[in-house]
Amino acid sequence: MEEKKKTLGVQGLLATTAVAVLWLSSLAVSTEQTNQKELRFGVKGEFKILQVADMHYADGKTTPCKDVLPSQMAGCSDLNTTAFLNRMILAEKPDLIVFTGDNIYAHDATDAASSLDAAFAPAISSGIPWAAVLGNHDQESALSREGVMKHIVTLNNTLSQVNPPGADALDGFGNYNLEVHGFEGSGFENKSVLNLYFLDSGDYSTVHAISGYGWIKPSQQVWFERTSVELQRAYMSEPEAQEAPAPGLVYFHIPVPEYASVNSSNYTGVNQDGISSPRVNSGFFTTMVEAGDVKAVFTGHDHLNDFCGEYTGIQLCYGGGFGYHAYGKAGWSRRARVVVATLQKTDEGSWGPLMSIKTWKRLDDENLTTIDVQVLWSNGTTEVGSPVGAPTASEGPSGMTPGSLLSPAVSPAPMTGNTGDCASRSTLLLVAGLGATILRAFF
Repeated sequence: MEEKKKTLGVQGLLATTAVAVLWLSSLAVSTEQTNQKELRFGVKGEFKILQVADMHYADGKTTPCKDVLPSQMAGCSDLNTTAFLNRMILAEKPDLIVFTGDNIYAHDATDAASSLDAAFAPAISSGIPWAAVLGNHDQESALSREGVMKHIVTLNNTLSQVNPPGADALDGFGNYNLEVHGFEGSGFENKSVLNLYFLDSGDYSTVHAISGYGWIKPSQQVWFERTSVELQRAYMSEPEAQEAPAPGLVYFHIPVPEYASVNSSNYTGVNQDGISSPRVNSGFFTTMVEAGDVKAVFTGHDHLNDFCGEYTGIQLCYGGGFGYHAYGKAGWSRRARVVVATLQKTDEGSWGPLMSIKTWKRLDDENLTTIDVQVLWSNGTTEVGSPVGAPTASEGPSGMTPGSLLSPAVSPAPMTGNTGDCASRSTLLLVAGLGATILRAFF
């Protein structure tokens, strides 16, 4: 249903900005992580991240699947989502698992805390570090957004944070960063050579005159900017001072409006859902561009989109719908995204700074089929955006009997049309970047 477009006045932005300015003086930016396992590149010079988007977990075996083939409906439930996650962990052996929101569909969950425990159970039992952000459905129960995030951070092996230390007035819950250090014994062992940023993109607009989804607020953007500056300063200082910042990856749930600006001829994957972004453009994409270190952004929310495409120097990527209780399309496989960052070999035979970032997706079919392998970023040795060869055997399933943990197979098929939990796909782009620009003018 087409919504009437609203216009946000500059006065509103200035008022919001003023709040952020008053708050800023009390913010002590800290890049030190609390209560977490140190993330580090391994002996092969690689760091692998598994992105899981939109599990929509509810009550386990009693929660039915949505949008699967009729032949697959019998017995299909949240447990199919669990099986898919177990298979992906076994096949890819990631160094970090990132859940990018709508981890549970709280409206259908009898007990939100129990649903969260079950949704994250494969990650918890794997012993692999994991991190999560919130989507727009995680809080639709007795647990508030703050309550959901406070529960998540109590779970084993998570690196998630409610918010950074000292940032009590920061908008949202689940804004934090993680550092991935260089290979132990190399000149980069005490430097973060890959920076990961996590932000709460909100749920729904709280401004009466503006409908639709929430957006990343000025206070969050100030935190991001200051954190990026601190990380860049450390990386570009001795020892092993570098001339350019360490690459950064950003994870949140709801795509920024600029996703709609990616030319279809310039991306790998599909856009079948349209772009369900907020009706307010808060300028966060501009903030990321100006920070200078962000190479790629990863979101969820639009389950039938799984593309990566470059826009103004940043790759904008979807994870693709993962969960079986989430809307999907019968005949179009649930999927997950994998990202591998690879270090550069030094003349001395050790590992140096980051050389490239590559990605692919896995389908929940009999063979966990790998599709759309591409280079997202490189230091100049590989053409960015170009498709590359399929992952090697070490990157793919190992020691598995095909289908041994198989969820009902959903084979990929050509798709047209829109579906989803957002009827309106139009986005009102409002004073793009103005809020962030005003903020920067104060400092």
